[in-house]
Amino acid sequence: MNNKPKYHIFKNTKYALGGLVYAFKTESSFKLELLAGIFIIPMIFILNFEAYQQAALLITAIFVLIIELVNSAIENVVDLVTKEIHPLAKSAKDIGSTAVMFSIILHVALWILFLIK
Repeated sequence: MNNKPKYHIFKNTKYALGGLVYAFKTESSFKLELLAGIFIIPMIFILNFEAYQQAALLITAIFVLIIELVNSAIENVVDLVTKEIHPLAKSAKDIGSTAVMFSIILHVALWILFLIK
């Protein structure tokens, strides 16, 4: 079975934007992190950081959102496969959550490092 559509830049962009809208509507963690980003990202440029620090903070802020989206995709696939509580389903979801946690820790650690210079 081939469920992969032929590549088309406009259709693929439409799919990506559809995924973004779906995540925003259904994922409270993504919404919260996006809301935090609305305040955090401008602060990166308002505060007196070096260009490399701004780049690192911006990259890690976006990285948090990316990892949250991947985690949400993992959770959706697990829920599609089984509604039962299964050790492998739990570990897949927990590992995805751990990835989100590590991305947030990385971002916060950079903020602390750059603020205490």
